[in-house]
Amino acid sequence: MRKEIIFLFLFFNVFSQFVIAQTTFGDDQKSGLSKIPERKLTKHKVLVVPFEPRMYMSQIDQKINSETNWDQKKIKQSIRFGLDEEIYRCIKKKMEVISFLDDTSKYKKDLYKTYSLVQYKFDKIPDQTKYEAPKSEKEKKQVQNGQIMADSENGGRFMNAKFKDNALLKEFQTQYKTDVFLFINQVDLFSSETPGSLNNHSYRTATIHYTIFNADGKELNSGVSSVEFPSSVNHPDKISSSYFSRAAEEIVNRMNKVLYPAEK
Repeated sequence: MRKEIIFLFLFFNVFSQFVIAQTTFGDDQKSGLSKIPERKLTKHKVLVVPFEPRMYMSQIDQKINSETNWDQKKIKQSIRFGLDEEIYRCIKKKMEVISFLDDTSKYKKDLYKTYSLVQYKFDKIPDQTKYEAPKSEKEKKQVQNGQIMADSENGGRFMNAKFKDNALLKEFQTQYKTDVFLFINQVDLFSSETPGSLNNHSYRTATIHYTIFNADGKELNSGVSSVEFPSSVNHPDKISSSYFSRAAEEIVNRMNKVLYPAEK
């Protein structure tokens, strides 16, 4: 009986050693596989710069006023914040994001500093199917009495943002840990309506002019995103949630295409 117990003890001891050896071998194999690089997305943090109030061009404020009783300042502010919120939401799905409109008192100084250094110029609208940053052309005077003026040769052009150097972007990169900068340069709300017309099938077009930079000042993407909406929509909240949201998604998708090319 004693011999049988010893035999069983030795048998289980040897068997357990065999199992441990096999398990260790399996772990070694797994650790070998784990050394294969995982496909990870590069992390980015985006700073959104809203359009300057003077860069708002609208042909429908009178209709908005008729529905809301808001003055022009409040209409412009609502459009500005509404668009910013939609862009923020789209970026947040994939990346970290901050906007100068998150806290107007906190970011006021940096926002005004940005506006004082940015330069606006009309450029040809880039072909998004094979994007190349617009090349500089001979400029005409485009700002008069504090207002951006569109000339008769402005077809197929958009308002682009430029900097003399990338010092400001580098400063913000250090301060806010952001490496991508989305500038909303101008917003146009144009209408096909004829004054006094009873036509209920007219439409409006919202056009967002934008530029996306990296911290080195390289223009990653720029251009316009336009959406149409019916003349019956006259409340800024509805314009933002139903139509600016589409433009925001298009702009952010273009940005993601540059930042995450492997996902094409």
